[in-house]
Amino acid sequence: MTNRTGAVRLSGFLRCASVEDIQLVETHLPEHLRLTRAEPGCISFDVTQTDDPLIWRVEELFVDRAAFDFHQQRTRASEWFAATSAIPRDYEITAVA
Repeated sequence: MTNRTGAVRLSGFLRCASVEDIQLVETHLPEHLRLTRAEPGCISFDVTQTDDPLIWRVEELFVDRAAFDFHQQRTRASEWFAATSAIPRDYEITAVA
């Protein structure tokens, strides 16, 4: 990531291993969505279940690297992360010109 002033996009997948993982996501996702969408610099934030109920598509867009970094810090201290940190993530982060 070399562009420090342009928008930052994260896209990828949250890969649940069990029904229990799905239940954790379903329980904690609504508040995570609400808090993230209220963050300064959040343009869009969507987490949606795919046709495979174990896999969730994640799409995030922030105005710049600072807003994205703020989101990452807030998330690491959240109930969402505490509950779901063991669920594997497969993300790609790119700068948007």
